[in-house]
Amino acid sequence: MPELPEVETVRRTLTPAIGARIASVWDSGKGLHMARTPPRAALKKLIGSRITAVRRIGKYLLVDTDGERSLLVHLGMTGRLRIHKAADVRANHTHVVLGLGDRELRFSDPRRFGQIDVVKRSAEREHPALSILGPDALTDGVDPVAFHARSRGKKAMLKAFVLDQSVLAGVGNIYASEALWRAKLRPTTRAHKLTVESAHRLALAISEVIANALENGGTSLRDFVDADGAEGENADYLWVYDRAGQPCLRCKSVIRRSVLQGRATFYCPTCQKP
Repeated sequence: MPELPEVETVRRTLTPAIGARIASVWDSGKGLHMARTPPRAALKKLIGSRITAVRRIGKYLLVDTDGERSLLVHLGMTGRLRIHKAADVRANHTHVVLGLGDRELRFSDPRRFGQIDVVKRSAEREHPALSILGPDALTDGVDPVAFHARSRGKKAMLKAFVLDQSVLAGVGNIYASEALWRAKLRPTTRAHKLTVESAHRLALAISEVIANALENGGTSLRDFVDADGAEGENADYLWVYDRAGQPCLRCKSVIRRSVLQGRATFYCPTCQKP
């Protein structure tokens, strides 16, 4: 699933759409996340408005208009939000298209775990998907004091705590493994055992892995591309994720893979101490 760096990369590469007027709207009528179909009537109300900004909250994108509505997009597992020439053949699994004159903003999603909705701008945080989100790991930064405070009394494993979007919005599976390796913390450690010092290390590590991923255009393991169709290069720079059986870049021990709560987890058994 695209995480904060990938979604932010899409946001940045969507800026050429700013200023375009929405001339038409099309949707496939097929169900996306939780079998919910795109809200056709609400989408139609975007026609005639002009795109004024593209924002991101956690893993969600917001396409603002000069009307009172914004388009809310979550890429799910395989979603793509791209700018195309109107004459380009539409890819299979295209589900929503905003006509922008000689260009189109197209949302495609083969596995259909993505989400499309229309929200009232300035009240977007009232949407159920956004109302639960904590501080954004990039926009708001990672406050180590608040991070440590939230961990008090938490019996969840540290990796699950980092992935909790109500604690910190935007961090996903790849960057949780990467940050815990950077901070020398075992993913299975209970969150309530996080000390003030280790909370500072982890907060810094999260900020570092996000900054590195953004510099490399995000991580493309399977499906991710930006709004121009370019793959990210960060997979070549991962320290621990997807490196099971290879030597730790820090201590040369063999990286291990485990499954925690259904998610692949990578860690060094030597320098990430329990």
